[in-house]
Amino acid sequence: MLQMPSSFTPLITAQSHPDPLTFVFHGSRLLLREADLAMPCADELVRLNLAGAPHPVGLLGERYCQTFWCDNEELALPGYAWRSMRSLFGALDEDLLSVAGRASQIAEWARTHRFCGACAQPMQLKAGERCYVCGACGMMAYPRISPAMMVLIRKGDHVLLALHTASSAKRFTPLAGFLEAGESVEEAVHREVFEEVGLRVHNLQYFSSQSWPFPHSLMIAFTADYLDGEIRVDPSEIIEARWFGPHDEWPERVPHFSVSTILVDAHRPA
Repeated sequence: MLQMPSSFTPLITAQSHPDPLTFVFHGSRLLLREADLAMPCADELVRLNLAGAPHPVGLLGERYCQTFWCDNEELALPGYAWRSMRSLFGALDEDLLSVAGRASQIAEWARTHRFCGACAQPMQLKAGERCYVCGACGMMAYPRISPAMMVLIRKGDHVLLALHTASSAKRFTPLAGFLEAGESVEEAVHREVFEEVGLRVHNLQYFSSQSWPFPHSLMIAFTADYLDGEIRVDPSEIIEARWFGPHDEWPERVPHFSVSTILVDAHRPA
């Protein structure tokens, strides 16, 4: 599953390193050498002429990692291309991909907080914290994290899976949705289940969580037991929802890059 490796140490303060591992992002896409998916080396970074200083990410083993954001999509660096993070599943080393996910969120935070959202004055980094501060009005901006719930509903030996309208893979998955202001994760589960499929659930049990850098989500997964109601989908969110049991054809098994696949596989019939 996409998660930070045990060999990774997060850092807030920049370090000097002769050959850092540098993640360069344009929006949500990472700059990689097409031949071997390597990141630009120190000499190539100089040729890129990137604005500002890189942001520290951490240490992957003994290798220092840093990240840049870049506004210019047309970089003159032969042999390199911008690659979406999703396209790198199964192509890039899993530990490296997990660190790249962290780097992408830091780069996006830096890109979107150059100016204060309250008074539009330039922001400055706060020493010792991953935080931008406005010198004019004092507003502080930390990296954004958007919590989202996920739930697999159980009914006897069946589970509910849905085909979401926004799904790019067009695969049946557990229900999911973002938390609203002032809402607990458990309240979000009950609300989303009722809104999306018209059911009520109980016996919520925490399953697992995962950072999901698309662009800055935190997935919090649960199981729950069916209480009552008939499936009634919200067509703006769900194309189809149905129960899958031991004798049904289940969705194709996919690699464990997300907590969603692990949640489904934990309940998949033998």
